[in-house]
Amino acid sequence: MSDYPSTNGTAADVVPPDAVWQLRERIRTKQAVIGVVGLGYVGLPLAVEYAGKGFETVGIDLDADRVDRLNDGSNYIEDLEDDTVRSLVEEDLLSADDGFHRADDLDVIFVCVPTPVTDNNEPDTSYIESATEAIAERLRPGQLVVLKSTTYPDTTEGVVQPILESAAEERDLTLGEDYFLAFSPERIDPGNQEYTTANTPVVVGGVTETCSTIATEAVEQIVADVHTVASPKVAEMEKLLENIFRSVNIALVNELARLCDRMGGISMWEVVQAAATKPFGFMPFYPGPGLGGHCIPIDPHYLSWIARKYDFETSFITLSARINEDMPFYVAESVVEAIARQPVRMSDADVLILGVAFKRNVDDTRHSPAETVIRQLRDKGVKNIRYHDPHVDDYQVRYKSGETADIPSVELTPETLEEHEVAVIITDHDDLDGEMIAEHAPAIVDTRNALEGITDDARREKITLLGGG
Repeated sequence: MSDYPSTNGTAADVVPPDAVWQLRERIRTKQAVIGVVGLGYVGLPLAVEYAGKGFETVGIDLDADRVDRLNDGSNYIEDLEDDTVRSLVEEDLLSADDGFHRADDLDVIFVCVPTPVTDNNEPDTSYIESATEAIAERLRPGQLVVLKSTTYPDTTEGVVQPILESAAEERDLTLGEDYFLAFSPERIDPGNQEYTTANTPVVVGGVTETCSTIATEAVEQIVADVHTVASPKVAEMEKLLENIFRSVNIALVNELARLCDRMGGISMWEVVQAAATKPFGFMPFYPGPGLGGHCIPIDPHYLSWIARKYDFETSFITLSARINEDMPFYVAESVVEAIARQPVRMSDADVLILGVAFKRNVDDTRHSPAETVIRQLRDKGVKNIRYHDPHVDDYQVRYKSGETADIPSVELTPETLEEHEVAVIITDHDDLDGEMIAEHAPAIVDTRNALEGITDDARREKITLLGGG
């Protein structure tokens, strides 16, 4: 553990003569104790990387069950190897707490907490504020705090910094000399086997030049390619640009997919594939049932909110977000139309949702379009909705009434498919049996072109393909 004196919420008795040098030396020699606040899809892989490099790493999460599982050596993130997590725990390199009582032992603290939006689509920074307040209570010389949660420009300096400075003033600590603050956005892509926490380039922006230097050196312990920018605001805006770039381009193809449906005879999927043969000036994006995950559905609202504070309207970005948010409603209408073509009343129809994760081959259901599709079908009178997802054992949907209901999970068998009037492919997991679905489902709404390989005319007639022509 750290050899700095514990403050325990009071003024430090001893201030290191050169906190900068001492912290950099501790990082260089792997004596620094790493803290990671928030042990989800971002935090746990980050903690595992530092522990794997020989740093004593302490995770902090308010979910006591998650903490207990990790301390037992149990992994709960699909992208991580079970044996890796277990061995790091057994070697006492990785541990977890459900509180901040060891925060003053930590030299580098990464904050990886949720940043949702309110019901009015405004940023909710309450998790960041709570974590920062807990850190501030035990702030001591020689600590680096790095915010990684995706957020709007000026969160690091406008939200986190004042909280830390309030505590620092009581202890006569100076930012950039005694303690340090930076922003380094997460770049996690669940299910991506090629680019992981270890080999994905990272951006860092510190509040001061010294903060940037120390934060860069800390991140370089696990990532070879670190790009340092002028300030946290640049890093915060850069992260929004990454995700809004995708949001805007996906909105473009989603809108064109709906146009292709209206026109008939044109497959948007074939259009994109043809355009992708151009070796310059084009990047392929594909239609889908709506956006999911934490960042892409949220980030446009964060940027629009901060833009309004400067009397600026992000019209183009806001419109793109709206187009993507409308897609689950469009899919639900397609399902209703598929039911209407069969001799069954809406209230008696059985609908099977195939995939409730927000993307293929992961178990992450955050903001999955499946929830909105299910909610809309219920509102339209479809009572019997079940799902199959090989990565998700349990799934709940919150309805407008505030009621939360469990959606029954079923095995994917010929009999199951035949018992449902419509099968809706929301997530194109690799282990979904397309041949079986096409053979046995009476009607199919394919939002991902998952059944592209089905060429038999009789089977193709059963498929309603989003943007399919």
